[in-house]
Amino acid sequence: MPSLRIRQAVRAVLTTPDLSILLVRFEFPTATVWALPGGGLDPGEDHPTALHRELHEEVGLVGAEIGPHIWTRQQIVQFIDGNWDGQRDQYHHVPVPARFTPTPALSWDQLRDERLHELRWWTFAEIDAATAAGTIFAPGRLGELLDHLEREGVPSSPIDTGV
Repeated sequence: MPSLRIRQAVRAVLTTPDLSILLVRFEFPTATVWALPGGGLDPGEDHPTALHRELHEEVGLVGAEIGPHIWTRQQIVQFIDGNWDGQRDQYHHVPVPARFTPTPALSWDQLRDERLHELRWWTFAEIDAATAAGTIFAPGRLGELLDHLEREGVPSSPIDTGV
């Protein structure tokens, strides 16, 4: 049996002191999913380098201090293009002093080609309410993970988020 082709990716947990987080809305053929900014590693990139690039491209954030690797998520799902069998996300905490207006370096046409359709700040409470109402987040237990981050701080080793 051939081995799985797992895409390596990195994402930012961009949080503010007032308990807000920046999320991106992806539109897939079968679902709308709110997730964290980031994406796949290009050949030769390490996780911090890729995250700096992705934050510039998707939200216009340059020079952010990349914090520790706090969560890990692996999902096995056939990509639409057929090139990958799943993805392994490494999440890094990236605290910012306040909300800012995202200004992506990529055009909205380029972002939509990557299925990204919106950037929005959410409060942790809004995520809990939206989850209860059926909104899909990735990772699925995002609200619980954010509550843990608020209560316990940055974990000493990365937490497996589940799907």
